[in-house]
Amino acid sequence: MSDKKIKAPAIGIDLGTTYSCVAVWRHNRAEIIPNDHGHHTTPSYVAFTETDRLIGDAAKNLAATNPSNTVYDAKRLIGRRFRDLSIQSDAKLWPFKVVSGRGDEPLILVTYKGEERKFVAEEISAMVLTKMKETAEGFLGLTVKDAVITVPAYFNDSQRQATKDAGTIAGLNVLRIIVEPTAAAIAYGLEINFNDSAAKKNVLIFDLGGGTFDVSLLTMQNNVFQVKAVAGDTHLGGQDFDNKMVNYCVQEFKRKHKKDASVDPRAMARLRASCEKGKRNLSFTSEITIEIDCLYDGIDFDHKITRAKFEELNIDLFRKCIEAVEGCLNDAKMDKKSIHDVVLVGGSTRIPKVQQMLQDFFDGKELCKSIHPDEAVASGAAIQAAILTGQCSHEEVHDIVLCEVTPLSLGVQVKGGDMNVIIPRNTPIPTKKEEQFMTCADDQTVALIQVFEGERARTMYNNLLGKFELTGIPPAPRGVPKITISFDIDYDGILNVSAEDQTTGNKRNMTIINNKGRLSTEEIERMVQEAEHFKVEDEQHRRKAKAKDALENRVYNMESKINRDKNFVSKLTYSEQRKIELAIEQANEWLESNELAGEDEFKDKLEELKSTCDPIIAKMYSSTAGPATKLDEVD
Repeated sequence: MSDKKIKAPAIGIDLGTTYSCVAVWRHNRAEIIPNDHGHHTTPSYVAFTETDRLIGDAAKNLAATNPSNTVYDAKRLIGRRFRDLSIQSDAKLWPFKVVSGRGDEPLILVTYKGEERKFVAEEISAMVLTKMKETAEGFLGLTVKDAVITVPAYFNDSQRQATKDAGTIAGLNVLRIIVEPTAAAIAYGLEINFNDSAAKKNVLIFDLGGGTFDVSLLTMQNNVFQVKAVAGDTHLGGQDFDNKMVNYCVQEFKRKHKKDASVDPRAMARLRASCEKGKRNLSFTSEITIEIDCLYDGIDFDHKITRAKFEELNIDLFRKCIEAVEGCLNDAKMDKKSIHDVVLVGGSTRIPKVQQMLQDFFDGKELCKSIHPDEAVASGAAIQAAILTGQCSHEEVHDIVLCEVTPLSLGVQVKGGDMNVIIPRNTPIPTKKEEQFMTCADDQTVALIQVFEGERARTMYNNLLGKFELTGIPPAPRGVPKITISFDIDYDGILNVSAEDQTTGNKRNMTIINNKGRLSTEEIERMVQEAEHFKVEDEQHRRKAKAKDALENRVYNMESKINRDKNFVSKLTYSEQRKIELAIEQANEWLESNELAGEDEFKDKLEELKSTCDPIIAKMYSSTAGPATKLDEVD
């Protein structure tokens, strides 16, 4: 008998906000692995006691009796900053304490074995991942090392890297981090036999889970999955629906008994557990009763909540879901009639009102419920894990090609602090795009290349990814040196930026990959939302910048003619030369003292300059050369 150990297959883990799930590819199919309680999903809870640390079902069972030391929602903390508004808002609802640590990192404060301990979110997530790893090992009878872990589509690089770090802490070799809706699409594709040679399908994945919400629009043909657009909210899900019910019940208790139960963590933990159970039951019945003995100060709480009341409490959140679907379709430039299938993923899609609103939006189209909403993401991750490790012999799965997109626009800062987008958001990756720029000052020998991501017209509102200098540019008049800037994103989302001086061939580049602590989810959401709120303002700024640039270019060109073109000057009379010089001088003075002028003012000043100079030039030339192609100017 050989002493060679059998290698365990790679697993797929759906690391959820409220529940997690693990799967493995076996016998030509993705198989969900049950935990030690026989359940296919495991609560993402960790509890600390005087003697032990509990994970999963056992931890959740202690939430009501040991609330300050039972931690959940770690996914809402991972890769983020303590000062984020969403974390500050959530912290008021959590029974456990969250404090600020080094670099504004949120730390979870608990008492474990009689001592006060602080944990970062990665550690708590690692504990949940450890539980999933052990569940798989118990099922397979082998030591598991390799895994694919899923994250929401709108997780930024910092959050993805933090999730990967959590996997490493749990003793896993994280093969890849993939987004949840794409994983669900893989599972769905296998379900409908995506290797069929039929025409391509446009599939919308509607993924509403316990703590995050994603919409992803994919085109599926044969074994190619091409993401067209993503949208969503990394702070919207079943927990938020629970919070609405909890707040409503607290107000009802206060109205009836003139007492505030929210000051008691134990009371709130018991109320939250009851509201969560009630929410689930309302998906199958029209009315439930929240009934808790001695909720607070010895007073019982007994209150009926109808499905209609639950829907009224959460209608604003349900509408946000539909708005995200509409935004995703707009980004993909598709009509809702072109969508072949709308696939429901995530436990919160069981809510009847969500299904009704989604179905109404798609004009009564039947929603696809053929895949298990709680298990689809883990199944897709397991399939991807099998492909990456070569353990999948299934012909329909072996050659899957995933084509994802960039969640935010990428570009460089140009003159005036404006954002010049090179790769728009929702661009399929891998991708490579380049643009040509020019210097903005005479005898400029160094160009500062600053790379940003975001949706605003000005870089001050976007996120700086990195910067570098291109040196050794030969001294020359402004606009003569041409610089080609190239953005190259590979399959793993790694961005490489290069800048090359076209005259000398001198080249510099920079690679941007998983910059930890770079962005919070709040900032990503703010970028997209503010882009909508300030869309009019941004467009006004773009027009103003264009008008200002046109005036500055005309002034610069006239100055160059007067100061450098002896042939031009020789054809002017002294009076004409002085007239042009005075117009240039006045325009420069006006530009220096009117930085905040509006679009129309810049246009009027340009027309004023033209009215002085153009008649003089017209006398000298019978025809004028066409304008050169305009290039943005690098700072």
